[in-house]
Amino acid sequence: MVKLNDEEKVFSDKFWALKEKSGSHSPSILSILEISNRESFVDACFLSNPYATELFMEYFNRELIESGKLREFIEAYPPQNKEIAEYLSSTIKIPVGNIFIGNGAIEIIQAILHNFVNGKIVINLPTFSSYYEFAKEKDNVVYYQLPKERNYVLEVDPYIEFVKQNQPDTVVIINPNNPNGDYVSLENIERILCELSFVKNIIIDESFIHFAFEDANFSMVTTYDLLKKYPNLIVIKSLAKDFGIAGLRAGYCVMDEAKVTALLDTGYLWNVNCFANFFYRVYNRPEFMERYDVVRKKYIMNTQMFIKELSTIPQIKVYPSKANFALVELIDGTTAKDFMVKMFYTYGVYVRECGDKKGLGGQFLRIASRTFEENLTILKAIKDIFKNG
Repeated sequence: MVKLNDEEKVFSDKFWALKEKSGSHSPSILSILEISNRESFVDACFLSNPYATELFMEYFNRELIESGKLREFIEAYPPQNKEIAEYLSSTIKIPVGNIFIGNGAIEIIQAILHNFVNGKIVINLPTFSSYYEFAKEKDNVVYYQLPKERNYVLEVDPYIEFVKQNQPDTVVIINPNNPNGDYVSLENIERILCELSFVKNIIIDESFIHFAFEDANFSMVTTYDLLKKYPNLIVIKSLAKDFGIAGLRAGYCVMDEAKVTALLDTGYLWNVNCFANFFYRVYNRPEFMERYDVVRKKYIMNTQMFIKELSTIPQIKVYPSKANFALVELIDGTTAKDFMVKMFYTYGVYVRECGDKKGLGGQFLRIASRTFEENLTILKAIKDIFKNG
């Protein structure tokens, strides 16, 4: 069982005071570095594809920095929401009227919950906390507990039955789910949509969908095409994770045109900054997307190898995942808080302690996959911790 030494205990007190200020989300790595003596680290808390970040930075450096056009982008207003949606339309093959651009997915989540949910909303547990935190006070949040004994997997038949019994206005499914990485196949998503046609809003959050796959070629999957058949479908997509650009605050939503119009008529005119606008322009290029798909598949292979290797460590249980992270349960008596502190303070690896995640029962961490070399560092740190105590 892992225990903290005196220096680690001092850092632990500072970290958990910082975490309390951050609420249900993790403190930024910059804030943590201010209370530690570390200069280098591996960020296995934030969930992003580092290879995609490198790819985007190539375009950013060449076309904004080296070209001298950075000031031009900063000085001018970016295009309005509708114009940016036009860039995206040709890439994701969705009519522009069905696309709403957000200042990150978090703005979209809040906009949808506050404008289109009226009554009862079913939210699975465990899942991303903003869905229940942003629900309006007057709305009735009903939780559907995913069973731990089945690895927190969303089983379609009991889920459909639960929703039918509760008759909600809205349901939310994150696919793959955060924090455990469970993936619901497109076939089963359509079953849910078909069976729950009476539900006004079916929100599918696909923020991690680029890391999921249904074939050996890692072909990209999405539920966008089902919108034509199921107008109650709302698909939310963060771009922070798959493209590694959280600082740009980029995300979008695909939904019924009337919903898009209702939001645009009440605001969101210039909610996208100049750097996110540049990303959307690059995202619109077939050549960029072809190169992105190569690094996406490389990252999936690295991630699945990483999760497989994690699963060989006897002191932990690793839950199956088709996202770019693994939910890890400590089963040797070590507390997740102590483990997280030791990982960062002594080994320079930042992982997510999940004690504030509703619906988890046990000592849990969420560990993100990074580059191949960084994953080796993470694995070595975990093994050393259990070896040295």
